[in-house]
Amino acid sequence: MTEQNQLSADTLARLGKDVQRPAYDRNQMNTGIVHLGIGAFHRAHQAVYTDAVLASGDNRWGILGVSLRSADTRDALQPQDGLYTVAVRDGSGDRFSVIGSITSVLVAPENPQAVLSAMVEPSVKIISLTVTEKGYCYAPATASLDESHPDIVHDLAHPAAPRSAIGFIVEALARRRENGTEPFTLLSCDNLPANGETLKRVVLRFAELRDPDLATFIRESVAFPSTMVDRIVPATTDTDRTIVEQATGLRDAWPIMTEPFTQWVVEDHFPSGRPAWEKVGVTFVEDVDAFELMKLRLLNGSHSTLAYLGYLAGHETVSDVMQAEGFSAFIEAMMDEEITPTLPPLSGFDLSSYKAQLRERFRNPALRHRTWQIAMDGSQKLPQRLLNTIRKRIEQGKPFKRLALGVAGWMRYATGTDERGQPIDVRDPLANDFRERTHGKTSAADLLDAYLGMQQIFGKGLADNDEFRRAVGGALEQLLRDGAAVTVAKAGRD
Repeated sequence: MTEQNQLSADTLARLGKDVQRPAYDRNQMNTGIVHLGIGAFHRAHQAVYTDAVLASGDNRWGILGVSLRSADTRDALQPQDGLYTVAVRDGSGDRFSVIGSITSVLVAPENPQAVLSAMVEPSVKIISLTVTEKGYCYAPATASLDESHPDIVHDLAHPAAPRSAIGFIVEALARRRENGTEPFTLLSCDNLPANGETLKRVVLRFAELRDPDLATFIRESVAFPSTMVDRIVPATTDTDRTIVEQATGLRDAWPIMTEPFTQWVVEDHFPSGRPAWEKVGVTFVEDVDAFELMKLRLLNGSHSTLAYLGYLAGHETVSDVMQAEGFSAFIEAMMDEEITPTLPPLSGFDLSSYKAQLRERFRNPALRHRTWQIAMDGSQKLPQRLLNTIRKRIEQGKPFKRLALGVAGWMRYATGTDERGQPIDVRDPLANDFRERTHGKTSAADLLDAYLGMQQIFGKGLADNDEFRRAVGGALEQLLRDGAAVTVAKAGRD
């Protein structure tokens, strides 16, 4: 394959006639946003909304992407002039668009000074993040800064050469303060409860440890609006690349496959200015908490539960899981009976339709979202997606047997061996800890004690709660005895 067949600014005119392309002059685009964590979700979500704003004629909001770890995204997009394809897929067919909102991509470990210089530019008004839960260097059980995290220890000792997102943010703010440049707004787009408040908490604690005066400046001058983001974005496969090339006529090293549904709810607090995202489908609100809690518990909690139990039952994708006996009934009952009663009211919002729409999204056969991918980083996701919901059910004095089975599914998955005795590639920051704690343990009681000793996940309250121990321990015992498929089929009929 030659470069003539690769997507780039020079080959845009060769795209198939049905493929949408940037409706603006990318040469006139300025960088107004630096995005930390330039992964697939950002490129399917925030970058798409921003592309639409640029098409409206406001050229101030180009996005400079930053990879905090790997050079893979930069290496894929640089030869393509930052362009990439988004394929929207469902049962009715595929629709393709080329997105042009990313101006360039930097790799932080290669050149941290270039990243800091970009973040200090006066034209940059927003630093946004999709770095996943673990990228915040915080303890999930407390949502506070993990002061022993190796990257935090390094960044406090070497503030001018940071490694973490938090270190980059605080150093950039320090330089802007020193230069007299207006501070940027910090916009978290990760699946965290009150993500803006969580980001603010870890940034301020890091700044306090580094320089109390800097912390005061940040507290008084920097906005941290919270957001709720929603779109299912599976990992791209070589088969996906072939589909995109055949449909568009050009080779794309890293296209994005996603679903038609997309949602972004944002607290409207941007002192330095922002794109007119409200004109392209973004919902601005005073308080995003109720939307975010709804999504974390209903979508993310259900998704994780399907991933762990579905993987154990031998299913590769979420749509496969939803077709298996009992799973659809199980997840519907969990949503209706155990999750919904924990949610605050959303005036004028049709929650029943939202839940039905979620289940249809999970069934989308064209979106091959792998259970293994969703299962990653469970130790970071579990508190927000399942454990906080269980805490609310305990507070309400109500049962939570299906939520408990989701937690037990994670415990069984994290042992690293599936129901056929085959190894599971457990991708998690605490994977080594799991192996050490569970080594040689085969009974539900011993495994339960091993996991509940991890206070960074469960905290002390749940680990010491007899009702929680009975519910999760009983579910884990059933999984070990009967397997996930049988256990879920029984639970779906209950």
